[in-house]
Amino acid sequence: MSSEPFDSVWDAIEDTPEEAENMKLRSALMMALKDHIDRAGLSQAQAAKLFGVTQPRISDLMRGKIGLFGLDALVNMASAAGLRIEDAA
Repeated sequence: MSSEPFDSVWDAIEDTPEEAENMKLRSALMMALKDHIDRAGLSQAQAAKLFGVTQPRISDLMRGKIGLFGLDALVNMASAAGLRIEDAA
């Protein structure tokens, strides 16, 4: 087991720096989308309509199922919500 410190949990568990960065970005986007839904007081159905996805996809997002979301899908959802990508990263 390595005792070197990591900048994030993703750096510790992913195999490559590229995979770690992808996970960091996906995590940040998911948190920004969840925060947007919470702040706007949207139901999952309303958020699904706004983001252009199904309600079960919003449920997965709200439950933090990061493995079910690719970076492209999250960027598309953020764009549909009117979020700038700089806001999430």
